[in-house]
Amino acid sequence: MHHLLHLVFELAAFAVGYTYFQRLRAGQGDPIPEPKRVWIIIGAAAGALLGSRVLGALEDPAKLAADGWSLFIAFNNRTIVGGLLGGLVGVELTKKAIGVRTSSGDLFTYPLILGMMIGRVGCLLGGLEDNTYGTPTDLPWGIDLGDGVRRHPTNLYEILWLALLWTLLRWVERRWTLADGARFKLFMVGYLLFRLAVEAIKPQPIISLGLSTIQWACVAGLLYYFRVWLRPRSLVVQPQMDADEHR
Repeated sequence: MHHLLHLVFELAAFAVGYTYFQRLRAGQGDPIPEPKRVWIIIGAAAGALLGSRVLGALEDPAKLAADGWSLFIAFNNRTIVGGLLGGLVGVELTKKAIGVRTSSGDLFTYPLILGMMIGRVGCLLGGLEDNTYGTPTDLPWGIDLGDGVRRHPTNLYEILWLALLWTLLRWVERRWTLADGARFKLFMVGYLLFRLAVEAIKPQPIISLGLSTIQWACVAGLLYYFRVWLRPRSLVVQPQMDADEHR
């Protein structure tokens, strides 16, 4: 039953997210023409599928090393971090192949956030079978997933963080005009920072230096966006000075 609920919410996440994307695209316009946008979506989907499963398979390298068959089994594991980073690679390779230089991520940002929030509801309802729960806790908001142990509701934490991230992005966009691609970069940095932190309260195998595979993937993603840290002003379009200010 839990598995079925998870599947329903996962499908709903894709359907609602894509519908919202199309709605935003129709209302805001798209600098990328239709045929090339389709290829970018295909590249994103392929990269996300591969990335989510490869990173999921590498969550427990010791188990894979001990039993080669577990590699096949582990490919049933999926992780959003792997999906986002794999999708990013898929999009960039596709854009290079079809000659698109314009940023393509901004239109995906809010649909992604919405879809991820819906998907995490499915993860929460999936209970222990979903394997996305937190470590045991004595905090009053700990939840019992059916085995009598109160755990950190990490899926709820993520839903709340995504809602906050949505609100912050809206606030930023009301105050400043963001440069092309800045919305997606801010989303990625915000989400990867959250996952780097929240994975510390999940029962995941430690790989090196106290970090899990997913945390190292987050570090790699944050390093990819190093320009966001070094040149934050590049995310904002500087308003042009009017004629009176030039005099």
